[in-house]
Amino acid sequence: MSLFATSVADRAARDNRFAPGRFVRSLAAAAAALLAASCVGGDTGAPIVASPTAPGPKAPAGEVIGNGSVTVGLVLPLGSATGLGQAMKNSVILALAEFPQADIRVLVKDDGGSDEGGRAAAQAAIAEGAQAILGPVFAPAVVGAASVARPANVPIIAFSTDATVASRGVYLLSFLPQADVERIVSFASQRGKRSYGALVPDNGYGLIVEAALREVAGRGGGRVVMVERYRPDRSDLAAKAAAIGAAASQMDALLVPEGADGAPAVVAALRQAGVTAGRVQLLGSGQWEDPRVARDAALAGAWYPAPDKAGFDAFAGRYSARFGSAPPRVASLAYDAATLAAGLVRAAGQNAFSEQVITNPNGFIGVNGLFRFTSNGLNQRGLAVYEIGPSGARILSPAPRTFQAGS
Repeated sequence: MSLFATSVADRAARDNRFAPGRFVRSLAAAAAALLAASCVGGDTGAPIVASPTAPGPKAPAGEVIGNGSVTVGLVLPLGSATGLGQAMKNSVILALAEFPQADIRVLVKDDGGSDEGGRAAAQAAIAEGAQAILGPVFAPAVVGAASVARPANVPIIAFSTDATVASRGVYLLSFLPQADVERIVSFASQRGKRSYGALVPDNGYGLIVEAALREVAGRGGGRVVMVERYRPDRSDLAAKAAAIGAAASQMDALLVPEGADGAPAVVAALRQAGVTAGRVQLLGSGQWEDPRVARDAALAGAWYPAPDKAGFDAFAGRYSARFGSAPPRVASLAYDAATLAAGLVRAAGQNAFSEQVITNPNGFIGVNGLFRFTSNGLNQRGLAVYEIGPSGARILSPAPRTFQAGS
């Protein structure tokens, strides 16, 4: 059965987001452009739009978003001092407001960011009829939620970046370092880069990046010349950068996945060691998607992967108009998760949250672009490659719109 689109999209047409004759079309600017692929047969090789249906019965007692007939849990750290949980809840409110006929109701639960809190929140949501759980954000809470969701056969679509908490039935919608490395190193290989170095933090994130670099470089016929790991407090950064500088002549490209807070210090240490974007092609991660990095003159010519900005910028504008503040990037994941849940219910009915539907290889499109889940709970994304220039970052290679084009 192929799942074909019905448009909610006069607004989308005005935004020029429909592309007649193409396989991939936006659902609507207001509905996060979510696309759901066919569930059985009739496969065109591209995601297909899911459309909303009429609302269902009243919501149960407690904080609820929406009034559809299918119940979904939303498990977040609502008491977070950073306001992250509230921003993500706001994003779900926005998603359902812009997808008004979504046949879901979302039960909001606070997990406190802990294992115990995640377990209790998931247990409460499941007891109230949740057929899937969106969240949690932090890894301990995901572990706790999974401990009760798995036995109940209730899938989790979580927002943690810790790949170790992913598993069958526990899917991560987050921006994963593996996807960043896959995109940027594959692109660099296409541009003739064969010898790689890396300067990474000596922590779990750095180890994941290093492992992914070795795998992707080897697959493309390249080699990893050197990896230097610096302490998270960067107390040994100068020495590690000097070691990279001494071997830089052997490298075509250097991967520097440090986030925006630390990137200036890392780049300054490399520059002091004689490593510049002009001498070695600098490669970053999705954490470089930050104005502070784009404005750093020392990074001119460097490349990094990230979702296409257009979708997030449109979401952020609507979020700001409704809630009076700019959303953090991660809040868009909650928007995509809510729209995904609504789209799957419309597209697949009682099978909406089955493994076959959730892991459809054609994937989905949200405000952060193309994505799909793998059976082990990780995700793959269609990312763009950006180059930093004098006036900021520009797209060097656009994000793919189908996995057939981007695999």
